[in-house]
Amino acid sequence: MTFVDFAVCRSLVRSCLMALVLGAFAGTQHQALAEPIYPTKAVRIVVPFAAGGVADLTARIVAEKLGARLGSRFYIENQPGAGGIAAARTVITSPPDGYTLALLSNGTAISVPLFEHLPFDPLKDFAAISSLGFFDFILATNADSEFRTLAEFVAAAKARPGALNVGTINVGSTQNLSAELFKAAANIDFTIVPYRGTPELLVSALQGNVALMIDGYPAMKGNLADHRIRALASSGPVRSESTPDVPTLRESGVADYDVVSWNALFARAGTPPEIVKILNQALQEILAEQDTKTRLLDLGIEARASTPEEISARLKSDIDKWRAVIEKAGVERQ
Repeated sequence: MTFVDFAVCRSLVRSCLMALVLGAFAGTQHQALAEPIYPTKAVRIVVPFAAGGVADLTARIVAEKLGARLGSRFYIENQPGAGGIAAARTVITSPPDGYTLALLSNGTAISVPLFEHLPFDPLKDFAAISSLGFFDFILATNADSEFRTLAEFVAAAKARPGALNVGTINVGSTQNLSAELFKAAANIDFTIVPYRGTPELLVSALQGNVALMIDGYPAMKGNLADHRIRALASSGPVRSESTPDVPTLRESGVADYDVVSWNALFARAGTPPEIVKILNQALQEILAEQDTKTRLLDLGIEARASTPEEISARLKSDIDKWRAVIEKAGVERQ
Protein backbone atom coordinates (compact mmCIF):
# COMPACT_ATOMS: atom_id res chain seq x y z
CA MET A 1 0.00 0.00 0.00
CA THR A 2 1.37 3.36 -0.97
CA PHE A 3 1.46 6.34 1.34
CA VAL A 4 -1.36 7.95 -0.67
CA ASP A 5 -3.54 4.86 -0.32
CA PHE A 6 -2.88 4.77 3.43
CA ALA A 7 -3.83 8.43 3.80
CA VAL A 8 -7.06 7.90 1.87
CA CYS A 9 -7.99 4.91 4.04
CA ARG A 10 -7.23 6.84 7.21
CA SER A 11 -9.39 9.72 5.98
CA LEU A 12 -12.25 7.35 5.21
CA VAL A 13 -12.01 5.71 8.65
CA ARG A 14 -11.97 9.13 10.31
CA SER A 15 -15.04 10.20 8.31
CA CYS A 16 -16.91 7.03 9.24
CA LEU A 17 -16.09 7.45 12.92
CA MET A 18 -17.18 11.07 12.81
CA ALA A 19 -20.45 10.07 11.12
CA LEU A 20 -21.08 7.46 13.83
CA VAL A 21 -20.38 9.98 16.60
CA LEU A 22 -22.62 12.64 15.03
CA GLY A 23 -25.35 10.06 14.43
CA ALA A 24 -25.24 8.93 18.04
CA PHE A 25 -25.29 12.56 19.25
CA ALA A 26 -28.21 13.38 16.99
CA GLY A 27 -30.07 10.33 18.25
CA THR A 28 -29.46 11.35 21.84
CA GLN A 29 -30.61 14.89 21.09
CA HIS A 30 -33.73 13.60 19.31
CA GLN A 31 -34.53 11.34 22.26
CA ALA A 32 -34.05 14.24 24.69
CA LEU A 33 -36.33 16.46 22.65
CA ALA A 34 -38.95 13.71 22.44
CA GLU A 35 -39.08 13.30 26.20
CA PRO A 36 -41.84 15.45 27.76
CA ILE A 37 -40.64 18.24 29.99
CA TYR A 38 -43.95 18.15 31.88
CA PRO A 39 -45.52 16.32 33.53
CA THR A 40 -43.17 13.54 34.56
CA LYS A 41 -44.94 12.69 37.84
CA ALA A 42 -48.35 13.03 39.48
CA VAL A 43 -49.94 16.49 39.63
CA ARG A 44 -52.02 17.67 42.59
CA ILE A 45 -55.01 19.98 42.15
CA VAL A 46 -55.97 21.63 45.45
CA VAL A 47 -59.70 22.42 45.69
CA PRO A 48 -60.90 24.83 48.41
CA PHE A 49 -64.26 23.04 48.75
CA ALA A 50 -65.49 19.76 50.20
CA ALA A 51 -65.82 16.65 48.05
CA GLY A 52 -69.09 16.23 46.17
CA GLY A 53 -69.78 19.87 45.34
CA VAL A 54 -69.89 21.42 41.88
CA ALA A 55 -66.31 22.71 42.02
CA ASP A 56 -65.01 19.36 43.24
CA LEU A 57 -66.88 17.37 40.58
CA THR A 58 -65.74 19.79 37.87
CA ALA A 59 -62.13 19.44 38.99
CA ARG A 60 -62.38 15.64 39.02
CA ILE A 61 -63.74 15.47 35.48
CA VAL A 62 -60.99 17.80 34.26
CA ALA A 63 -58.28 15.96 36.22
CA GLU A 64 -59.29 12.66 34.64
CA LYS A 65 -59.11 14.19 31.17
CA LEU A 66 -55.77 15.91 31.82
CA GLY A 67 -54.26 12.66 33.05
CA ALA A 68 -55.35 10.81 29.92
CA ARG A 69 -54.07 13.55 27.61
CA LEU A 70 -50.74 14.35 29.30
CA GLY A 71 -49.82 10.86 30.45
CA SER A 72 -49.47 11.46 34.21
CA ARG A 73 -51.94 11.20 37.06
CA PHE A 74 -53.78 14.36 38.08
CA TYR A 75 -55.49 14.00 41.46
CA ILE A 76 -57.72 16.13 43.68
CA GLU A 77 -56.91 17.22 47.22
CA ASN A 78 -59.85 18.85 49.02
CA GLN A 79 -58.97 21.56 51.53
CA PRO A 80 -62.22 23.35 52.41
CA GLY A 81 -62.11 26.41 54.61
CA ALA A 82 -63.27 30.00 54.84
CA GLY A 83 -61.95 32.16 52.05
CA GLY A 84 -60.02 29.26 50.52
CA ILE A 85 -57.14 30.24 52.80
CA ALA A 86 -55.89 26.74 53.63
CA ALA A 87 -55.94 25.66 49.99
CA ALA A 88 -54.21 28.84 48.82
CA ARG A 89 -51.44 28.47 51.40
CA THR A 90 -50.78 24.92 50.25
CA VAL A 91 -50.27 26.04 46.67
CA ILE A 92 -48.25 29.22 47.25
CA THR A 93 -45.86 27.43 49.62
CA SER A 94 -45.25 24.60 47.14
CA PRO A 95 -42.49 24.77 44.50
CA PRO A 96 -43.50 26.77 41.39
CA ASP A 97 -43.03 23.74 39.16
CA GLY A 98 -46.58 22.99 38.01
CA TYR A 99 -47.03 19.92 40.21
CA THR A 100 -49.34 21.64 42.70
CA LEU A 101 -52.19 23.54 41.06
CA ALA A 102 -55.13 25.50 42.49
CA LEU A 103 -58.78 25.64 41.60
CA LEU A 104 -59.85 29.26 42.04
CA SER A 105 -63.39 30.53 41.61
CA ASN A 106 -65.70 33.49 41.83
CA GLY A 107 -65.56 32.81 45.57
CA THR A 108 -61.87 33.70 45.47
CA ALA A 109 -62.76 37.09 44.01
CA ILE A 110 -65.29 37.64 46.81
CA SER A 111 -62.77 36.69 49.50
CA VAL A 112 -60.50 39.63 48.66
CA PRO A 113 -62.93 42.38 49.76
CA LEU A 114 -64.76 40.17 52.29
CA PHE A 115 -61.79 39.28 54.52
CA GLU A 116 -60.05 41.93 56.58
CA HIS A 117 -56.68 40.19 56.46
CA LEU A 118 -56.59 37.69 53.61
CA PRO A 119 -53.13 36.09 53.81
CA PHE A 120 -52.70 35.82 50.05
CA ASP A 121 -53.22 37.94 46.95
CA PRO A 122 -54.76 35.91 44.14
CA LEU A 123 -53.62 38.43 41.55
CA LYS A 124 -49.96 38.33 42.63
CA ASP A 125 -49.49 34.89 44.19
CA PHE A 126 -50.97 32.81 41.35
CA ALA A 127 -50.34 32.35 37.64
CA ALA A 128 -53.51 31.97 35.60
CA ILE A 129 -53.84 28.92 33.34
CA SER A 130 -57.42 28.71 32.04
CA SER A 131 -61.06 28.83 33.00
CA LEU A 132 -62.80 25.46 33.25
CA GLY A 133 -66.45 26.43 33.19
CA PHE A 134 -69.10 29.02 33.96
CA PHE A 135 -72.50 28.70 35.63
CA ASP A 136 -75.52 30.78 36.60
CA PHE A 137 -77.68 30.74 39.69
CA ILE A 138 -81.39 30.06 39.67
CA LEU A 139 -84.04 32.14 41.46
CA ALA A 140 -86.85 29.76 42.34
CA THR A 141 -90.00 29.46 44.42
CA ASN A 142 -92.07 26.70 45.95
CA ALA A 143 -94.34 25.20 43.28
CA ASP A 144 -97.36 26.39 45.30
CA SER A 145 -96.09 29.97 45.46
CA GLU A 146 -98.25 32.90 44.36
CA PHE A 147 -95.35 34.06 42.16
CA ARG A 148 -95.25 32.60 38.68
CA THR A 149 -92.79 35.13 37.24
CA LEU A 150 -89.96 37.19 38.67
CA ALA A 151 -91.80 40.35 37.67
CA GLU A 152 -94.62 39.35 40.04
CA PHE A 153 -92.12 38.90 42.88
CA VAL A 154 -90.58 42.31 42.17
CA ALA A 155 -94.01 43.97 42.15
CA ALA A 156 -94.88 42.34 45.48
CA ALA A 157 -91.57 43.40 47.03
CA LYS A 158 -92.22 47.00 45.96
CA ALA A 159 -95.71 46.87 47.42
CA ARG A 160 -94.52 45.30 50.70
CA PRO A 161 -90.97 46.52 51.39
CA GLY A 162 -89.03 44.14 53.64
CA ALA A 163 -91.94 41.71 54.04
CA LEU A 164 -90.71 38.97 51.71
CA ASN A 165 -87.95 36.52 52.60
CA VAL A 166 -85.25 35.43 50.16
CA GLY A 167 -83.16 32.43 51.18
CA THR A 168 -79.49 31.87 50.33
CA ILE A 169 -76.62 29.96 51.84
CA ASN A 170 -74.23 31.67 54.27
CA VAL A 171 -73.46 35.39 54.39
CA GLY A 172 -70.67 36.32 52.00
CA SER A 173 -71.33 33.46 49.58
CA THR A 174 -71.84 34.27 45.91
CA GLN A 175 -75.51 33.33 46.30
CA ASN A 176 -75.90 35.64 49.28
CA LEU A 177 -74.24 38.56 47.53
CA SER A 178 -76.28 37.82 44.41
CA ALA A 179 -79.37 38.51 46.53
CA GLU A 180 -77.85 41.80 47.69
CA LEU A 181 -77.15 42.73 44.07
CA PHE A 182 -80.73 41.79 43.13
CA LYS A 183 -82.02 44.21 45.78
CA ALA A 184 -79.96 47.05 44.38
CA ALA A 185 -80.54 46.32 40.69
CA ALA A 186 -84.32 45.95 41.06
CA ASN A 187 -84.54 48.82 43.57
CA ILE A 188 -86.58 46.71 46.00
CA ASP A 189 -86.32 45.67 49.63
CA PHE A 190 -86.65 42.16 51.05
CA THR A 191 -85.21 40.20 53.94
CA ILE A 192 -82.30 37.92 53.13
CA VAL A 193 -82.30 34.77 55.25
CA PRO A 194 -78.94 32.93 55.25
CA TYR A 195 -78.81 29.17 55.83
CA ARG A 196 -75.85 27.00 56.79
CA GLY A 197 -76.06 25.00 53.60
CA THR A 198 -78.09 24.13 50.53
CA PRO A 199 -80.04 21.21 52.12
CA GLU A 200 -81.46 23.49 54.83
CA LEU A 201 -82.25 26.19 52.27
CA LEU A 202 -84.02 23.75 49.99
CA VAL A 203 -86.16 22.31 52.80
CA SER A 204 -87.14 25.82 53.85
CA ALA A 205 -88.16 26.70 50.30
CA LEU A 206 -90.19 23.51 49.95
CA GLN A 207 -91.94 24.32 53.22
CA GLY A 208 -92.74 27.81 52.00
CA ASN A 209 -90.67 29.60 54.63
CA VAL A 210 -88.97 31.77 51.99
CA ALA A 211 -90.67 33.42 49.05
CA LEU A 212 -87.62 32.94 46.85
CA MET A 213 -84.39 30.95 46.98
CA ILE A 214 -81.14 31.56 45.10
CA ASP A 215 -78.76 28.68 44.47
CA GLY A 216 -77.07 26.64 41.76
CA TYR A 217 -78.90 24.47 39.27
CA PRO A 218 -77.47 21.14 40.54
CA ALA A 219 -78.96 21.80 44.00
CA MET A 220 -82.42 22.24 42.49
CA LYS A 221 -82.25 19.84 39.56
CA GLY A 222 -84.24 16.96 41.08
CA ASN A 223 -86.95 19.18 42.55
CA LEU A 224 -87.25 21.17 39.35
CA ALA A 225 -87.75 17.93 37.41
CA ASP A 226 -90.37 16.79 39.95
CA HIS A 227 -92.12 20.18 39.75
CA ARG A 228 -91.76 20.75 43.49
CA ILE A 229 -90.09 24.10 42.90
CA ARG A 230 -90.47 26.58 40.06
CA ALA A 231 -87.59 28.42 38.40
CA LEU A 232 -88.41 32.09 37.82
CA ALA A 233 -85.13 33.42 36.47
CA SER A 234 -81.45 32.69 35.90
CA SER A 235 -78.72 35.11 36.89
CA GLY A 236 -76.59 35.34 33.75
CA PRO A 237 -76.84 37.90 30.93
CA VAL A 238 -78.11 35.22 28.52
CA ARG A 239 -80.08 32.03 29.09
CA SER A 240 -78.09 29.11 30.41
CA GLU A 241 -77.64 25.97 28.31
CA SER A 242 -78.69 23.91 31.35
CA THR A 243 -81.99 25.82 31.75
CA PRO A 244 -82.81 27.20 28.28
CA ASP A 245 -86.51 27.68 29.15
CA VAL A 246 -85.77 29.89 32.16
CA PRO A 247 -85.64 33.64 31.40
CA THR A 248 -82.80 35.78 32.72
CA LEU A 249 -83.27 38.56 35.25
CA ARG A 250 -82.63 41.01 32.43
CA GLU A 251 -85.47 39.49 30.44
CA SER A 252 -87.61 39.77 33.56
CA GLY A 253 -87.11 43.52 33.80
CA VAL A 254 -84.04 43.78 36.04
CA ALA A 255 -81.62 45.68 33.85
CA ASP A 256 -77.83 45.37 34.18
CA TYR A 257 -78.01 42.25 36.36
CA ASP A 258 -75.24 39.83 35.56
CA VAL A 259 -74.00 37.11 37.92
CA VAL A 260 -72.06 34.25 36.39
CA SER A 261 -69.86 32.15 38.65
CA TRP A 262 -66.82 30.27 37.41
CA ASN A 263 -64.07 27.79 38.21
CA ALA A 264 -60.54 28.04 36.84
CA LEU A 265 -57.12 26.45 37.11
CA PHE A 266 -54.17 28.46 38.43
CA ALA A 267 -50.58 27.63 39.34
CA ARG A 268 -48.25 29.28 41.81
CA ALA A 269 -46.72 32.53 40.57
CA GLY A 270 -43.31 31.89 39.04
CA THR A 271 -44.34 28.64 37.34
CA PRO A 272 -42.43 28.39 34.02
CA PRO A 273 -44.45 29.79 31.09
CA GLU A 274 -43.87 26.62 29.05
CA ILE A 275 -45.68 24.57 31.71
CA VAL A 276 -48.59 27.03 31.76
CA LYS A 277 -48.68 26.77 27.96
CA ILE A 278 -48.79 22.94 28.04
CA LEU A 279 -51.66 22.96 30.54
CA ASN A 280 -53.59 25.66 28.71
CA GLN A 281 -53.32 23.85 25.38
CA ALA A 282 -54.50 20.60 26.98
CA LEU A 283 -57.48 22.36 28.59
CA GLN A 284 -58.39 24.08 25.32
CA GLU A 285 -58.65 20.64 23.70
CA ILE A 286 -60.31 18.85 26.63
CA LEU A 287 -63.03 21.46 27.21
CA ALA A 288 -63.90 21.47 23.50
CA GLU A 289 -64.65 17.71 23.56
CA GLN A 290 -68.34 16.83 23.43
CA ASP A 291 -67.99 14.26 26.20
CA THR A 292 -66.54 16.85 28.56
CA LYS A 293 -69.19 19.41 27.61
CA THR A 294 -71.99 16.90 28.23
CA ARG A 295 -70.65 15.76 31.60
CA LEU A 296 -70.17 19.31 32.86
CA LEU A 297 -73.51 20.52 31.51
CA ASP A 298 -75.17 17.81 33.57
CA LEU A 299 -73.76 19.70 36.58
CA GLY A 300 -75.06 23.00 35.23
CA ILE A 301 -71.57 24.01 34.06
CA GLU A 302 -70.88 25.41 30.60
CA ALA A 303 -67.41 24.11 29.74
CA ARG A 304 -65.22 26.89 28.39
CA ALA A 305 -61.46 27.34 28.26
CA SER A 306 -59.80 30.75 28.17
CA THR A 307 -56.39 32.28 27.73
CA PRO A 308 -54.47 32.97 30.94
CA GLU A 309 -54.93 36.69 30.32
CA GLU A 310 -58.72 36.36 29.99
CA ILE A 311 -59.30 34.52 33.25
CA SER A 312 -56.84 36.76 35.08
CA ALA A 313 -58.80 39.81 33.88
CA ARG A 314 -62.05 38.14 34.94
CA LEU A 315 -60.69 37.55 38.44
CA LYS A 316 -59.67 41.21 38.72
CA SER A 317 -62.99 42.56 37.43
CA ASP A 318 -64.97 40.30 39.78
CA ILE A 319 -62.91 41.47 42.77
CA ASP A 320 -63.91 45.04 41.93
CA LYS A 321 -67.53 44.09 41.27
CA TRP A 322 -68.08 42.25 44.55
CA ARG A 323 -66.19 44.87 46.54
CA ALA A 324 -68.81 47.41 45.42
CA VAL A 325 -71.68 45.05 46.34
CA ILE A 326 -70.19 44.29 49.78
CA GLU A 327 -69.62 47.96 50.56
CA LYS A 328 -73.10 49.03 49.41
CA ALA A 329 -74.81 46.23 51.34
CA GLY A 330 -72.79 46.93 54.47
CA VAL A 331 -71.69 43.29 54.75
CA GLU A 332 -69.38 43.01 57.75
CA ARG A 333 -65.80 42.07 56.82
CA GLN A 334 -64.58 38.82 58.29
